[in-house]
Amino acid sequence: MSASLLQVAGFMLSALGTFLIASAAAMDMWSIEDRSFTVVTSIYAYYGLWYSCVGTEYGTTQCRPYFTILGLPGLFQGVRALMIVGIVLGVIGVLIAIFALKCLRMGNMEDRVKATMTITSGAMFIVAGICAIAGVSIFANLIVTNFALTSFTSVGGFGGSFGSTGFVGSPLTPRYTFGAALFVGWVGGGILLVAGVMLCLACRGMMPEKHYDGTAYKAASIYRSEAKSKTYNESHRGQSMDGRHSTQRFDYV
Repeated sequence: MSASLLQVAGFMLSALGTFLIASAAAMDMWSIEDRSFTVVTSIYAYYGLWYSCVGTEYGTTQCRPYFTILGLPGLFQGVRALMIVGIVLGVIGVLIAIFALKCLRMGNMEDRVKATMTITSGAMFIVAGICAIAGVSIFANLIVTNFALTSFTSVGGFGGSFGSTGFVGSPLTPRYTFGAALFVGWVGGGILLVAGVMLCLACRGMMPEKHYDGTAYKAASIYRSEAKSKTYNESHRGQSMDGRHSTQRFDYV
């Protein structure tokens, strides 16, 4: 797969993943009341990160926001923070990835700059996906813990009994299970991880190759020039009467 195609595919997946985690954070059905053993099934409650709602089987819904911050559990506020960080990183990464597309020319921007922007956006998508998956998993762990504790305290309590079909929970003790927002958040976080990895791989193909000059290093020929100069000088020296070389030079016509 070419770098351009890998980059475009990663960009499209990152935009989809950012939209999914933003939708999951805005949804109200993070936890929904389990109506398996309840007597009244026409009314049920469900909760999100920002609102608590009550719905009916007739389609009517009434929601109210959480009017306090300090009264909420610490893990619940941590889930909020992780989802917000994931959304912000995803949006910023999408904006960077748009300008880093190789098929989009922005003035005289070099390929090296586009490659740097691509790997930056890829790293941001990976971190955003990790934040989203961590936030959703923490909330899911809270639901599982609450479900187990509620089932345990219902045994032998008011209305709790063991019938022929097994354990029958107390109708006065509500239990909550996974909502649709959890699955949307998991899918969105996974898509962001895949998109980040694809953009990081596309960066390797976008980096320009370095071309080195093939000129070989040639050693200085100082000794050869000195030898030639010495031969030339000695060939023009005259000889003295006693056979010795003289330093006098003669010009022959």
